[in-house]
Amino acid sequence: MTDPYIKKSKSDNWGTPQHIKERFKDYYDPCPYKYEIDGLTSEWKEYNFVNPPYSKLSVWSLKIQEEYKKNKKIVLLIPARTDTKYFHDILLKCNPTIEYIKGRLKYVDLDNSSKNMGAAPFPSILMFFN
Repeated sequence: MTDPYIKKSKSDNWGTPQHIKERFKDYYDPCPYKYEIDGLTSEWKEYNFVNPPYSKLSVWSLKIQEEYKKNKKIVLLIPARTDTKYFHDILLKCNPTIEYIKGRLKYVDLDNSSKNMGAAPFPSILMFFN
């Protein structure tokens, strides 16, 4: 058996790199670490920064679409998986602006589930829904 091209993480608890977090420090986070709130069912604020659990991107994409239709401003940090259904069928239909991130991000291991910290094994993008 061969290893997958991109190995799955043991955890969804990967925090936003500090330099990106700093850019959007005044934005509401509807999916914080330890999930004190349920961002999928709660009302979002006017300005939102979302780094959702990557194992549930299709569900979070539907919530982003819902909040976008309410004229909420959303910045979404996700892997640049432009071949997925949620990317084409949900996110792109909201006409976002995309910022391509040069290099691989170093996410923050929030629950110490990774032995070898380093750059993500995938490229990342920021999507802006205005």
